[in-house]
Amino acid sequence: MRSGYSALLPLWLAGAITATLTGGPARAAEPPGMALLKTRCASCHNLTGPAPASLHTLWARKGPDMFYAGNKYRKSWLVSWLRHPVRIRPAGMFYADHIKPGPKRDMIDESTLKPHMALSAADAKLAAEALMTLRAHDDLIAREKVPPGSISKTMGALVFDKFLGCIACHRIEPDYGGLSGPELFTAGDRLRSRFMASYIRSPQAWDPKIWMPNKHVSDSRIIQLVHYLQSLSKGVSHG
Repeated sequence: MRSGYSALLPLWLAGAITATLTGGPARAAEPPGMALLKTRCASCHNLTGPAPASLHTLWARKGPDMFYAGNKYRKSWLVSWLRHPVRIRPAGMFYADHIKPGPKRDMIDESTLKPHMALSAADAKLAAEALMTLRAHDDLIAREKVPPGSISKTMGALVFDKFLGCIACHRIEPDYGGLSGPELFTAGDRLRSRFMASYIRSPQAWDPKIWMPNKHVSDSRIIQLVHYLQSLSKGVSHG
């Protein structure tokens, strides 16, 4: 059928003809950046789900799952980071694989860590746009409400460090905090507020075998933590 003629058909009829010719319903075209993700990112990042269902598959993961990237990341941060990647997890995906004994405590073995590839400005934009379409767990995001607000850094640090012990695994400054989890001093720039709230509420709802504990944090404390993490980042709106 000539394209000029088919363009005059009603959408429902064009879809029916497409289904007849192809053996199935017409599917929306993938965003242009999806091909880039499949060819350059899929070897390290899970784009389709599900999350690892065993410790063995969790340990084999090379990079963060991306099948819910649209619910997790801020697009502007992704574009910037993909052009100039900086390590988010100080000791890589799995702490035990990238440490060595030091004079006083374990140290990061930099020789075991590989830098993330950098993308051109055009490719970073395409990749970020495609990642924004990956939105698994919309149901978890919909349950969260994070009203605007603030918390003093002193009170936030008290909750984060003393009350909940998060500092053991996460850095809140470039050289202060634990090494086994992702740093959080850029979390406000990097992560969506409702994702932070949902992940704090139940890490295993997102990542069933992850070792981050569910500390059964109350709603009010979750909001305090999100506001605290947002306060650690500068330069963007966190609404």
